[in-house]
Amino acid sequence: MTDFSRIDNAPMSTDTAALATLNAALKSVNYTYDGVQELLGDGPFDAMARDQVVPGVYRIGQVLGWEATSESFTTADRALATVVSFFLLAQECEVADLDAALGAGSAQLISELGLAEGTPGGVLATVDLRPHAADDGTEIYVASDLGAHQREGVLRRDHVLGIGHASLTLAQLIERIPVDRALDVGTGCGIQVFHLLAHAQHVTATDISERALAFTRFNLLLNAEALQVDPHNVEARVSLRLGSLLEPVAGETFDLVVSNPPFVITPRREGEVAADQYTYRDGGMAGDGIVSTLVEQLPGALTPGGRAQMLGNWEIPVAAVGQERDWSARPRAWVGEQTEAWFIQREVLTPEQYAETWLRDSSENRDAAAYTESYTAYLRDFAARGVESVGFGMIWLRKPAADPTGERLHRFEEITYPIQQPIAPFITEAVAHYDAVTAMTDEQLLAQHLVVAGDVTEERHATPGAEHPSVILLRAGAGLRRTILETTETSGFVSACDGDLSAGQIIGALEALLAWEDDQPRRVLISNIRELCEKSFLRIDS
Repeated sequence: MTDFSRIDNAPMSTDTAALATLNAALKSVNYTYDGVQELLGDGPFDAMARDQVVPGVYRIGQVLGWEATSESFTTADRALATVVSFFLLAQECEVADLDAALGAGSAQLISELGLAEGTPGGVLATVDLRPHAADDGTEIYVASDLGAHQREGVLRRDHVLGIGHASLTLAQLIERIPVDRALDVGTGCGIQVFHLLAHAQHVTATDISERALAFTRFNLLLNAEALQVDPHNVEARVSLRLGSLLEPVAGETFDLVVSNPPFVITPRREGEVAADQYTYRDGGMAGDGIVSTLVEQLPGALTPGGRAQMLGNWEIPVAAVGQERDWSARPRAWVGEQTEAWFIQREVLTPEQYAETWLRDSSENRDAAAYTESYTAYLRDFAARGVESVGFGMIWLRKPAADPTGERLHRFEEITYPIQQPIAPFITEAVAHYDAVTAMTDEQLLAQHLVVAGDVTEERHATPGAEHPSVILLRAGAGLRRTILETTETSGFVSACDGDLSAGQIIGALEALLAWEDDQPRRVLISNIRELCEKSFLRIDS
């Protein structure tokens, strides 16, 4: 079994006492998410989230006296600025300054832990170590490789990604349902593990990279107290497994599986080996094979009723002549007959946009010849498979319970505008509501007293001088913030949903008022009511 506490070119996690000392030292200078934001100010802090460090360097220069300013700063401000400069901005630091900020011997301790290296002028961080505040209030420190904005040259192929937009997006999607066993596929630096520990009794984390698992173990031990992990018995709560996708957990099942897989579509080359791939983003399969494989195989790793949440890319083929483009065609084909699925497409990129995004991500644009070669390879690869564009989004899967009562959830939506964050509480509630509503017959549904969700508003649009609106829209202000086009009958029904009358009584009143000649309007309205209930516009009054 691999000892992930000692991996070359990765932080060392053998000395638990040293890690506890470092954690205490970082806390002593208020090296927290809020502390850094307050020191830098909103502008430089937000710029860092965009991988722009110049404003941060300038601000730290003011605090440490390198840049002119009329502001005055305390000793505590300067200590925190030194740590921010060292770990977040990757600036060289004198040993005496680092020791003054974090305590005598800190520079040596940090170097011995594999977080820094000596330079002629002092010491230089070899990892990014930053504070992170989870949505449940837990504050931790997360170590990862330095990003392209912090170091020169192209990223190393076994680069361990830190906290980024994708990892935060996934964290906001993961349902916080208490579970016994959870699995994180492709854990990277371990960020999802740290969130999972708040509601999972045990977490298994897999990765194809030994360095990634070494970073995860280091982060677990550095934050042992906050994460409620025994530093002398990590395995009691977290198991680290080396291997590709689900291979390390073959035959095991979990209540919850999450994954931010290496889903980036990358042109494959003849004679390519694993060392040629960026392990944090390239799954080694052609096209969107890594995502399709996971969607197809994940249900087999779930307990009955178990759920999975992940991110992914999917190729959108050029539409045949006379047909409309259907982004969901490929994802639909991946979902098995016994799997429930909810895909939400959040973004679509052209082949050119996609190539530019990921070549810039790995800093390959710093080598002009390599950039041209790689860009051309992307275009050839997409053209060869008839790819018009690439979709990105969130994926929710569930293995049906042994005795399901409602209909199978099989939903594919495109939502490219801003949504509620974190979205997980809404997803959990929406699925529960869907299960309840689809388990009802029409008669049972019509017996319910329905109310309009508190975030829902109605918009009416009419041409000037018109007696009646030509368009009636129902908008949800929370969750996925959907908009539904209403009919006049549906609008009338919704306006009466205050919980006093049953759905059947309201329909009866509308039928009498509008003098329906047959039951077609009634059937259409009941279908519309189901959709409004299934999508949480209407709720059952308890």
